[in-house]
Amino acid sequence: MRSYKDIHNILLERIKDGEWAPGSLVPSEADLALEFGCTRVTVNRAMQALADSGLIERRRKAGTRVVQRMTRNAVFEIQIVRHEIEQRGGSYKYLLIGRSEEVPPQKVRAEMGLSGEETLLHVLSLHFADGAPYQIEDRWISLETVPQARHEPFDTLSPNEWLLREIPYTNAEHVFRAARPEPKESDYLNLGEGEPVFVIERTTWLSDAAVTHVRLVHPADSFRLVTRDQHGTAL
Repeated sequence: MRSYKDIHNILLERIKDGEWAPGSLVPSEADLALEFGCTRVTVNRAMQALADSGLIERRRKAGTRVVQRMTRNAVFEIQIVRHEIEQRGGSYKYLLIGRSEEVPPQKVRAEMGLSGEETLLHVLSLHFADGAPYQIEDRWISLETVPQARHEPFDTLSPNEWLLREIPYTNAEHVFRAARPEPKESDYLNLGEGEPVFVIERTTWLSDAAVTHVRLVHPADSFRLVTRDQHGTAL
């Protein structure tokens, strides 16, 4: 008979592989117990572990669903760039610069907690607002955690939007800083000599598996960062 850990790992793989997409209804405990040949108590324990990780949401009478967006405990909510621009009344455009499978540099491997030299999907793209360069998206995606990304061309839909729509995550780490742009970044953003950029570096995980690491580069004089505290505590 399978243990609850065995069932938890199988269900986690179904979420990671996209078999259970964000927002989709998960089979009932009774159906899963029948599938795995175990008790409902064992299934319940496995499901509760997924719920505790923030991967599924369990509601009485409404069933269990894969969580649509993993941002409920986040201080900084990850947004779809297209929505950011369009919600401000701007016109949005996306351009794919490059897409390849390659071994990432040591810094990226360290950020994602990768011990070997596995090949990742590297996608470099550019977002525009009202015809002007708004953001460089320099992204690395784990093909072990997100194997379905290998078949996405990302020629019309950005990795940012595709990942937020299709792939759940449980944890995210952000680093914010002002910086001097790299030469190619200055070219992509049409910056003058000496103009700084604002950089966001973000790594996300699904349980303990790294999903993606991205470097987002913006012209410093046209970028703003807004967060909202919804806890209602007076400071």
